Amino acid sequence: MTPPSLASSRFQIFVWTLFDFANTSFSVMVVAVGYSLYFKEVVAGGSGRGDLLWGIAVSISMFLTALIAPVLGAAADFSSRRKRFLFGFTIVSIICTALLYFVHPGMIITGMILFILANIGFEGGLVFYDAFLPNLTTERSYGRVSGYGFAMGYVGSLATLLVAMPLYAKGFVSENLDNVRLSFLIAAVIFLLFSLPIFIFLRDHKSKFEYKVSYIKAGIQRVNETIGHLKNYRNVARFLLAFFIYNDGILTVISFASIFATQSLNFSLQEVMILFALVQASAIVGSLIFGVVTDKIGAKKTININLFLWMIVTAGAYVVHSKEMFYIIGVIAGSSMGASQAASRSLMAQLTPKEREAEFFGFFDGLCGKASAVVGTFLFGLISYITGDQRISVVTIGIFFVVGFILLQRVDDTQFAR
Repeated sequence: MTPPSLASSRFQIFVWTLFDFANTSFSVMVVAVGYSLYFKEVVAGGSGRGDLLWGIAVSISMFLTALIAPVLGAAADFSSRRKRFLFGFTIVSIICTALLYFVHPGMIITGMILFILANIGFEGGLVFYDAFLPNLTTERSYGRVSGYGFAMGYVGSLATLLVAMPLYAKGFVSENLDNVRLSFLIAAVIFLLFSLPIFIFLRDHKSKFEYKVSYIKAGIQRVNETIGHLKNYRNVARFLLAFFIYNDGILTVISFASIFATQSLNFSLQEVMILFALVQASAIVGSLIFGVVTDKIGAKKTININLFLWMIVTAGAYVVHSKEMFYIIGVIAGSSMGASQAASRSLMAQLTPKEREAEFFGFFDGLCGKASAVVGTFLFGLISYITGDQRISVVTIGIFFVVGFILLQRVDDTQFAR
């Protein structure tokens, strides 16, 4: 490869990773910290009712995304207009995120609808964003380049938190609510500005399949075929089931961590920001360390270690009563967050036969990855609403990690697809 084309390739990869920097402004400021707390405490009036409504909103958004994921996957595969689809979903997410600024106390339905649309835009866009990866580098470098994206995303999360932190200094008092809502506008602006390079500079390679098909029909047909094929690959099916269960637990922890910290441990908004900054920093370190560990001991053993750490996180959250100890729990959770996903992808790649790679990974990312966020978030909110005790909800989510761990032991990681 000549130096100019190498430089061009590196620039294309950099532009692609900038989108990860951009969209994590949404995931951290809307899903994980800012809006989740604002909706629960201010819009919904606090208490278990706020937990239930937030859990319903997250579950609905992920259920709808999972429902259309096969259609989006078909569009990503059969269309030469991936960038247009990505732009469409991204702009919906950005606009709805910006409109959260106008959500005031008591506007529960409006606040839920805007979040649901914003999250569908965010999650749906990822299908097309991921589809660019094969055109950016060789198969040998997929993991490394994907890791660059994750790393850039963690940097974006930290940057967004640092920018927004002063706005949360006075908490949710009435005179500070405008500042809190301003953070949603800031997240939308960061999302917009840093996503522009991918639409301006990234080349939209033509698809190998220039078929004129109904994406809906193709998507439904693909799901039916994949389910049929999985019957012949029981080891892959066992892993997908285990992943579905434990990933549900991970996504639920992310969705409710800040809410739990403020209600059960009386964290201030500033302290929540510091907590999530530590989580993001530990996620970077954890991803690097467990990346080496995975190469040494294998993906399944790495996932086992991380699931054990997630059990410690949920058990610790149940018994802890001091903020200092919860910071430590947050660091443990952060170190396992990126590592769990990376090791899961590695094990999936190991078990998947090459001729079914695109098909099974589409099912892994598109359907299992999205749908696995439905049950846990709803269950957490429902149990909190019924019992009035978030700690019981945490124990319930811990069961997801135990069951996922048990199911994972049925997976034979000595089987190599290649």
